[in-house]
Order: sequence, then structure tokens, then C-alpha cells
Amino acid sequence: MEEKKNTLLIVDDENANLKILTHILGSEYTIYTASNGLNALQKAKELQPDLILLDILMPGMDGYETLSTIKTTEEIKRIPVVFITGLDSEEDEEKGLSLDAADYITKPFSVPIVKLRVRNQIQIVNQLRTIERLSMIDQLTNLPNRRSFDIRLGVEWKQAIREKLPISLLMLDLDKFKDLNDTYGHQSGDIVIKYLADVFQRSLKRPSDFTARWGGEEFIVLLPNTPLEGAMDVAENIRVNVENSSIKIVDGTNLKITVSIGVTSITPAQNSSTEMFIAKADRAMYMAKEAGRNKVISAD
Repeated sequence: MEEKKNTLLIVDDENANLKILTHILGSEYTIYTASNGLNALQKAKELQPDLILLDILMPGMDGYETLSTIKTTEEIKRIPVVFITGLDSEEDEEKGLSLDAADYITKPFSVPIVKLRVRNQIQIVNQLRTIERLSMIDQLTNLPNRRSFDIRLGVEWKQAIREKLPISLLMLDLDKFKDLNDTYGHQSGDIVIKYLADVFQRSLKRPSDFTARWGGEEFIVLLPNTPLEGAMDVAENIRVNVENSSIKIVDGTNLKITVSIGVTSITPAQNSSTEMFIAKADRAMYMAKEAGRNKVISAD
């Protein structure tokens, strides 16, 4: 599959400049263009480009005003902006940088300089994106982590309130994990954790279902638009799949493992608390432990 190109929005009121820059950069990037500041703001919100190349001297809203507006507009303020301009005095550059311009490209255009300056900014964008993505992923299991779960829950919670839909939660904990680690070592414990993550993902059928590693040997599953009965079915399916598993660890031993699962469900209202929602599932999971482990128990 062909790798997706980074995107640029080039803003200049002179069509000749748009054509030149498109010719220089079009083979490496997907190019969008705008001929004035207002149009640039609309396109930036709609297209969410990776980088904006912005002329300073434009009729109506000039580049400085356009950049100021970009930096105070929530949905586009993180997009880096490089000025393209014939102004090359220290005062002009200082003004642009004080407004948070990422760089300058001066006219007339030098092809190597244009390519290098754009490439530098795009590399920064891609590196930051990678760092952000990695900060949302649990490194052992490649599942979303707790931070990622909190963000997803916030989105699904608002939708459930808006559309008056049920939302369910499963809290899962590997039974006797400390004994496993003490007996077979942490490397074997990691093998079991990774295997569990695969079982959880295979047990979920809908793209909207969301599994995350909560921490240690705990996992959490978010089931949007799912009432309690459906959530109990999903939890029991996971429990059975884990119980029927056999995991080969470091010394060649085939381990049998089990999980305890707590389940809760709610059709949230404006005053409902996500913290209480999670706490109820957690409490139900501990009830499953106390009831003998390898069980599914509802908090409701």
C-alpha cells in the first residue's frame, strides 16, 4: 500500500507563486491552496494540513493577522506555519517569530531551500505525532493505555448522554498473577500478559468496542451502545476463552490461567460520573475475586 503523503496548505494571493510552490513540492506532498487569509482559515479547519505556507503581504487579512487567528483557534492552533515572503528585514522576521511562525522562506524561491525548510518542519511534525502515538500505547501489549482509554471514554460518554444510549464497562484482572511471577519469573508473566491482550481483542466483535491495559495485570473493556445483558455475554465469552487457553512460557510449561471480571452498565445523564462508573466495575471485579475467581459479576 502506498504511504500516505503529508499535506501542505499554501496561501498566497498571487497565482504564479502558488504554481511555483506546487511544482517544487507537489511530488513529495499533497498540496492544497488558498488565495487569501479567510479562505486559508476555512481550509485549515476543514483539511487539517500538516503544515501551512503563508504569504505575509495579502489584501484584506494579511499574513500576520492570519497567523494570529490560527494560533488562537483551538482546532488549528497546533498546525505549524512557515511564512513565505519578500520581506527580509530583521524587524519583519522578529515580528513573525513573535507570532509563533515556525520558519521563513523568502522570495524569490530557491528550490533547495524551499524543499529543505519544508522537509525540516514536516520531520518535526511526524516525530511529534509518533511520540504522541507512543504515549497512548502500552509498550508490552500494543493495546491502548490508560491515558488513551480516558480520552476514548470521554468521547463515548458524551455521545451516550447526547443520544441516551447505554454504555458498559468490563474490568478484568488475571487471577493469581503474583504467584505466577514468583514461580515462573517476570518474563513468563510478560508472555501471559501479551497473550491475554490477544484473547481480549479476539473476543470483541465490533469496531467500536475498546480494550486497554489498565495497569499491571488489569485490563478494561469499553462497550458503547451496550446494555448490561450484552456486556455480561461479552464478559462470559472472554472468561471462557481465557479459561480454555494454554500458554507456553519460557521453560516450556503450558500454563492454564483464569480471569475475574467485573461488569457495570449505565445510560449516563449530564450529572453522571465516569469515576463512579469505573469504580463500580472495579468493585464488581473484586467481588468476583472474593467469590472464588474465574467469575463474571455485575455491579448492577
